Amino acid sequence: MDATEIGKTDKQRRAPDRTAPGDAAWTLPEAMTGRASPAKAAVGDKPVFAYIASLPQPQRGIAEAVDALAAKTLPNLQRSVKWGMAYYGVGDGWCFSCGGFAGHVKLMFINGTALDPVPPVTPMGMGTSTRGVELESVADLDDALVRAWMTQVTSVPGVGGKKR
Repeated sequence: MDATEIGKTDKQRRAPDRTAPGDAAWTLPEAMTGRASPAKAAVGDKPVFAYIASLPQPQRGIAEAVDALAAKTLPNLQRSVKWGMAYYGVGDGWCFSCGGFAGHVKLMFINGTALDPVPPVTPMGMGTSTRGVELESVADLDDALVRAWMTQVTSVPGVGGKKR
């Protein structure tokens, strides 16, 4: 243990580096820890594109493919960076998120339990009705199924929006 580790708890010593995305030193977290990256919260296309561009490969390619699929599938798509991930919505609420992690990208649908079929992954710390998929490569992205989920999820209430 070197001098920088003295006085830290085991958890602090194992925690991923959380420096700003522009710094070459930041790494993606292994799992949900409250946020996916140190990206600052901001509404709009530009912050989401900057977040995606900050991801290493293959996560960047996966996130780009998800973003392109969302843009092609959903008219009037809105984007935002929240909790260190890209969030997407239509109308007055956020419907799904996409975030880079070590080894994969999480694509999570808010109110995913209302989707048919229900996505297989139940993430920790994202709400009891959130469901999604973990994508290790662009080849793991089932365009037809994800498009169906994106379309379905816009018909149920999103986060921060009015009840539909």
